[in-house]
Amino acid sequence: MSNPYRLWEIQGRSNTGPFCDEDDFLPRIFAPKLREIVKKYEIKYDPKTPVPTDDKMADRIWQAGWELFREVGLYNTDTHRIIKLSDEEIKEALYATSDRYWVGAGKDAVLWKHRSVEDNEPPFCIFSPDCTCSEELFYSYCLAFLKEPLLDGFCAPILEESMGQLIRSASPFEINGSTEHIYKMRLAAKQVGRPGTFFVAVGTAEHDAGQIAVSNNEWGVRTSDSRIIGTLTEFKTADTLLNRAIHCAQYGCYSGNLTGPIYGGWCGGSEGVAVALVAYSLNGLCIYGTQYNQHFPFHLNWGSNTTRELLWPISMAGQAMARNSKLLYTSNGFSNAGPMTEMLFYETACHAMVSTVTGWHLWEMASTRNKFRNRATPLEARLGMEVGHAVARQGMTRGQANEIALKLLSKYEANAGDAPKGVEYQECYDVAKANPTQEHYDMYRKVKDQVARLGVEFPY
Repeated sequence: MSNPYRLWEIQGRSNTGPFCDEDDFLPRIFAPKLREIVKKYEIKYDPKTPVPTDDKMADRIWQAGWELFREVGLYNTDTHRIIKLSDEEIKEALYATSDRYWVGAGKDAVLWKHRSVEDNEPPFCIFSPDCTCSEELFYSYCLAFLKEPLLDGFCAPILEESMGQLIRSASPFEINGSTEHIYKMRLAAKQVGRPGTFFVAVGTAEHDAGQIAVSNNEWGVRTSDSRIIGTLTEFKTADTLLNRAIHCAQYGCYSGNLTGPIYGGWCGGSEGVAVALVAYSLNGLCIYGTQYNQHFPFHLNWGSNTTRELLWPISMAGQAMARNSKLLYTSNGFSNAGPMTEMLFYETACHAMVSTVTGWHLWEMASTRNKFRNRATPLEARLGMEVGHAVARQGMTRGQANEIALKLLSKYEANAGDAPKGVEYQECYDVAKANPTQEHYDMYRKVKDQVARLGVEFPY
């Protein structure tokens, strides 16, 4: 099934759950409980092993995430109430959910299903630049991404202006920008011959009104597409987010729970991030009623997740959920370096390999820490998805992935704090044709060959 779990019983707890001052939730409830749970389940981070093979610890992380979600719940910042579920309810929601969905439409529909650890089935690949972009570049961006052969789903860049006017959240300008966003996505998909492509849309709509305004099966976001509903870091929500959850359920489209637990913040270190990723996934299923979870854990100082401190919790949480549930979840890469740098290609390859081997689907790639306008291209995402397909097809083990990850980390990890920003899209892509420049393509090909020599068996 794809129905939300007991929709109005759960939403009603925004009004009836335990009351808590917002300033008390994180320091007095969330953080102490997470520290207690990490200790109780004996979860230990090993920096020498970014891709562990410890099945028992993976199972303990699943148990720890379950306990964290049950005990902490989700805090509504508007009502100051905590939404909580019992063990019985969590079990029921997990039992009733589906492990696969057909998404997209017509000939472009794709089956998206749960993956296991070291699965031979390639990951579901959602291509996304995860950046803001100039209005005049938006359509070229859409064309460039939608031409990628391994694309199963597409999330377009975010518009900051529409018709030359600044888009302001919760204003008429947001509705206008959101309309432009989905119209251009639809036209680009039609022009490249993929009209039924699965869209995750629209990122330009920051407020619930913008999302609701573009729900339309003829010209807008279709019921065969998806929305992303964010969870506020850490473990908080708001009525505007819950409004989206209700709308998606009643409109009938797919939805995903977007979370970014912070390494070095309230989650603590790598152990806490791994536990939080599992708990967030249960939140997506039980409270938001989503069909999948999109996770982008990141480093407090660097804003990335390609170094070993983040690869470890990505690996362990993926294994925990793969072994103990039938949930769907995407690993959203956040790199330090920017477009047309070898460092970015190495980061993407490493993140995609680790994620794929440990049960994740892929969402690539937030270049330059998702911080700079126009600084992302389809080419780094292409390499990540090609790595994902390759390591799944060849049956790469976690042990093999760990060895290759250590070699890749040696090529870029020391430069995480001062990574090169690279160049903007229009400097390494032909905007009119939506193709990479020869120099950009040659760099991608060079790094791909180097990754192949490390043991990734690309099919082409």
